This record gives sequence, structure tokens and C-alpha cells, in this order.
Amino acid sequence: MNHRNFAESKVDSQGSLKDVDEAGWSSNDSMILDFERYWHEALSLKYWLAGIVAIGLLLGVLVTLLATPLYQASARLEVSQITPDVTNLESLEVDSKISELQYLNTQYELLISRFMANRVIEAGNLTRNEEFLEIFGLEEGADLEREIEEVLFDNVSIEPITQSSLVDVRFSSSGPEISAEIANLWVQEFVAANYEKRFGANIEARDFLQSQIAELRERLSDSERELVEYANANEILVLNAGGERGSEDAGQTLVGADLEALNMALAAAVADRVSAQAAVVGGNFPNNDPRNQLLTSLSEAEAELAVLRANFGPEYPEVQEKQAEVNSLRAAISGGARGLLESARIREAELREQVEQVKQRFLNQQGQGISYGILKREVDTNREIYDALLQRFKELEASGAGQNNIQIIDGASVPTEPYAPSLIMNVLVSVIVSLLAATGFVYLKVALSQTLKDPEDVHRRLELALLGAIPRNTEGAMVDRITERSSHINEAYTTVRTNMNFLTPQGAPEVLMFTSSVPSEGKSISSLGVATSFAQLGKRVLLIDADLRNSKLRETLDLHDYDKGGLVPLLANQQTDMASQIIHLEDFGFDFLPMGRTPPNPVELLAGDRFSQIIEAARGQYDQVLIDGAPMLALADAIEMSKAVDGVIFVIQTERIKLRGIENALGRLQRSGAKVYGAIVTKVSQNNSAYGYGYGYGYGYGYGYGEERDAEPA
Repeated sequence: MNHRNFAESKVDSQGSLKDVDEAGWSSNDSMILDFERYWHEALSLKYWLAGIVAIGLLLGVLVTLLATPLYQASARLEVSQITPDVTNLESLEVDSKISELQYLNTQYELLISRFMANRVIEAGNLTRNEEFLEIFGLEEGADLEREIEEVLFDNVSIEPITQSSLVDVRFSSSGPEISAEIANLWVQEFVAANYEKRFGANIEARDFLQSQIAELRERLSDSERELVEYANANEILVLNAGGERGSEDAGQTLVGADLEALNMALAAAVADRVSAQAAVVGGNFPNNDPRNQLLTSLSEAEAELAVLRANFGPEYPEVQEKQAEVNSLRAAISGGARGLLESARIREAELREQVEQVKQRFLNQQGQGISYGILKREVDTNREIYDALLQRFKELEASGAGQNNIQIIDGASVPTEPYAPSLIMNVLVSVIVSLLAATGFVYLKVALSQTLKDPEDVHRRLELALLGAIPRNTEGAMVDRITERSSHINEAYTTVRTNMNFLTPQGAPEVLMFTSSVPSEGKSISSLGVATSFAQLGKRVLLIDADLRNSKLRETLDLHDYDKGGLVPLLANQQTDMASQIIHLEDFGFDFLPMGRTPPNPVELLAGDRFSQIIEAARGQYDQVLIDGAPMLALADAIEMSKAVDGVIFVIQTERIKLRGIENALGRLQRSGAKVYGAIVTKVSQNNSAYGYGYGYGYGYGYGYGEERDAEPA
């Protein structure tokens, strides 16, 4: 990039330098320079920072050695989301609105709630647990429960396991047994509380049913005992239970069964007697009677006898034999029928007698059966109620009661080794804390710094273009370094001159005044260095010493013999020929208009038109007119001079004047209408140049600072 393009990229319409990316002064670079500033500030405070870190390490070790060992016990819970009842559409709809994450977060909050702390205190009887009270240094009093609650909250912690429904509950104390006991109590009470919350109504119903079932079981037992005792006392033997509930009979007794059996036997005996009687009379026997075979044999024998008689005579032997057989069969049949009839009659008589006896006994039990039936119905009623309650109890169990969605996976075991204090952890924490403290110390040191230490503050805080940073001179007289082209001082002012050439599209403004906040900031020596640099470029340069109160150029250039002429006589109209008052400085290559004698009224001299006339005359004769003006202080000298010049160059010494004072001085200039083109930072030390504005001095060009010595007054 050529000089003209470079100038256009850095000069705005007002002639001020702008920090654009092409110029290398972007906001990103400013950020980098800020970090560098903190880094080099830290280097300058390295012993303080090392002390802070050392103290932090020492405190970490002391805390570890003096701390009481703590034991931590851990129990693990599984918190499963409640499974909705798919048979209940309303429950399914409500449960679907609750996400699993919301449910788990709710349970985690409940785990460390006051409700849980109170349950643990009550379940563990912690108010009377001497070991617990002694470990935590608690004493009995009105606020003991509140103190125990605070202790529990301070030492209990939960840690959900990522991507799971598991959660660890931990408790810490100086007693390993107490830690395990409280951790187990905590998870047990949480499981119990969740169970009660979910199934509280069912539990109450089951408890009620259990009590009712127990009572009814006793009543049923008593009623059955009374029924059995009554039956035994009255010799009532029940062969089978009665009919449906409410039937009139209590069941079939042994007497009734006997009577029924005798009646059936009597009916059979009567039938047998009638059958036997019919057989005697008509020879009719029952189908299954053995005598029917005799009748068949008799019929066959009679048929054969008839055939034989037809063929043979009565005297024929076979006829006689067959006749004898027929007679024998008839006698057998007749005698058997009569015997059977007699037997049937005897059996019928006996059965009738037995029926009468049993009937009498049955009639005697009719009155007892009523009482027995009442007792029997009471037993049946009690049994039916008992069965109904037992069935309802089973239904409650089947509906989900007893199934908790929160379960203890691992109980807490007694820890064998303390988990705290940890020397590594305490040292690490102390290092981190001490580093943070050191960082804060550096930050506060930079933030609370009231002076300009970083040349970038010229742009960042003062909103001025930085024309150059002049290093602190440690190699002899400042004047010699300015005229020596190879010196780092001369190079620095060459950089200032180059930047000034870019202040306007036409180059450096023709008439520029140098001023500062207070004396001895390098204002005079900077005007001398810039004038020398312009002269070395081959320009006609005039340097005017206009610090009418305390001229530094006269001492710097050793011009004490020229105190009779100069600027003051020209301002007082004692001299009208400016050329006769100008001195050419051969060593520097430019012309110089000294101040002359110190006037009693500098402001009045500068406030008139004469100063402007002198400046206009010089403008026509020189390429560059530079004015060493007075410092701002609380005076109006610089303000009056600024009205006659094209612009002002503000000179600032590092680490001397508070930024607020510099801002006030610049504000006065700007309010008066003066154009402040930029600033020159002087006496930049090695620390200051490390921020990036040393322009390589001591680094790139080989000019080391060496052992720092006091610089000559500027």
C-alpha cells in the first residue's frame, strides 16, 4: 500500500486517525493488547502474585491437617414413574400429562424437603440419640429439632445418576455408623412416605377390613360352636347341609334318614307280600323270581306227559315217570309260594313296627330342629359376610396396594475410610482460589490505575489517535539521541512525523501546537524531536518557543544568551521584523524562534491579534511551523494559542497524570474550538513498550534499554 492509500484509510473527514482493519488497529487487536496489558501487569507483580499463591497453598494444607475427618455413607434408590392403569382411561389421560423428567425432578425435591427431615428425626429418635447429638455438638433445648433439621440439610446430598432413574442419597458426618444410619433412615422413610401417599386410602380400607374380618371370624367361630354343641346335646346328626339360605329345614338328620329308609323298606316288603300272595293264588311270580323257571319246567313236563298218554296207555312206564315228575314240580311250586308269602308277611310286620318307633323319634326332634335351623342360619349368615369381606380384601390387594414404584436398591454400609478432607482436592481448590485472587488483584490494579500506562488508552479512554510512543531515554542526553539518526529516540519521532503526514489528505497540518496537561511531560522535547524529523526530511521548519511562563527549550538548547529578543518582543510590538528574531540551529536543521524574556502578562500577549499575525507570517515562509505551547494546567495560554493554529498535538507522559486530569485538559481544549489531532506518549518504559507500542525498541532494532537511568528533563 502506498502512502496516499494508507493515509486515506486512516484519516476521516475531520483529519483524525481512525483505527481500521487495514491499519492494523482493529478492535480484535485492542482486545489482544488488553490481554497483553494484564499479562505484563502480572509480570510486574510477580512476587505479589507468587505470595498470594503460596499463602493459598499453605492455607489448603493447614485446612487439610486441622479439619475433622468426615465419613460419607451412600444409599441408592430406584425412582420409577408410576405405570398408568390401562383399564382406567381417566387415569391414563392424567398420567400422560406428567413427563418423566418432571416426575423425577419432583421426587428429587421431595428427597431434600423439610417433610423428609422431620420424618427422619422422628423415625430415628434423633432428639434423644446421644451419639448423634455429640457428633454435631448439639444440646437439648427448645430449638433442638430445628438445629437437627439444619444439620441434616447441611450434610445430606442427592446425586441423580445420568440417563437412569437411580439416585444416590449421601450423608456425611464424623461418625461412620451415624452416616450409614441416617442414610438408610432417609431412603427408608422416603420409600414409606411414597407408599403412604400412593396407597393411603387402600391401606386404611385394608386395615378396616382386617379388623372386621378378625371380628367376624370370631363371631363365625362362636356360632358354629353353639350349633355343634346344640346338635351334640340333642343327638342331632346332620347328614347333609340344608338347601339355600332361608330354607325352613336345617338339613337331613340321622332320624329322618332312618325313617325314610324304613318307609322305603316297608313299601318294598308290602310289594313282596302282594307278589307272593298273587303267586300262591294264581301262580304269578315276578319276572325275576326263580320260581318262574320251575313253572317253565312244569309246562314242559305236562306237555311231554300229554304226548306220552296219547301214544301209550296210562300204565306205560314212561307215562308214569313223567306223571311223577309233574306232580313233584307242582308240589315244589305250591310249597315255595306259601313259604314266600309267609316270609313276606313277617317282614312287613317287622318293618311296620320299626317305622312306628322311628316316626315317634322323628316327631320328638321336630321342635329341636327349629332351634337347630335358627343356629344353622346364623352360621350361614356369618360365613357369607366373612366370605364377602375376604373377597373385598383380596380385590384391594389385586388393585395395586403393596406395589411401590420407589425401591431401595443398595442400602448404606458403614464407611471404612474418610472421604474428606482430601489433601489433593484442598490443594487444588486453594490453587484455583489463589489464582482467582491473583487474577482479581491484577484486574483491580489495571482497572483502578488512574494514570496512562498502556498507550492504547489514548484511543480507548481519550478517543484520540496515537501518533507515536517515545521510549524513555537511558543512553545519555536526549538532545544527542534526537539528532542521532540511528538512535531509537530519533526513530520514534520519525514514526510520529510519518503519522502526522497522514493527519490530512494534504499531509501534516502546516501549523501545529504541542501542549500537555502539566509541565515536564516531554512536550518541549517532543516538539524539538518532531521539528528535527521534519528537517531531516528536507522541509523548511520553524520551531517557536511559546511557553511564556517556563520555557524548557531555552535550557534544552542552551540558548540563555538569547533572552533579549524572540517571541515576546514580537508580541509586544517591540520588534516587527520576525526574521531578525529567528535563530537557525545547524545541528538540528531547522529555524528556531526563542521565547525571549519571561513576560509578566503572558495571556494578554497571546490573546491579541499579534500572535495570529506572527503565525500567518511564518506560514508563508515555512513548510512546517511547530509551536511549543504552554501546558494546560488551569491557565488559558494554550487555549489562546490554539485559536491561531491548525491543530494541537497533545503530549502525555506515561504513569504520571491521572486520566481524569488529562480528560479535563482535553475537554477544555475541545470546548474552545481547538482541533486535537492526536497524542504522543512519552517516556515509555520497557513495561509500557511490552504492550505493543515500543515499535521494536529494545527488540527489533537491537536498541536495548539497558539499566534504566533517569532521563533528562523534557
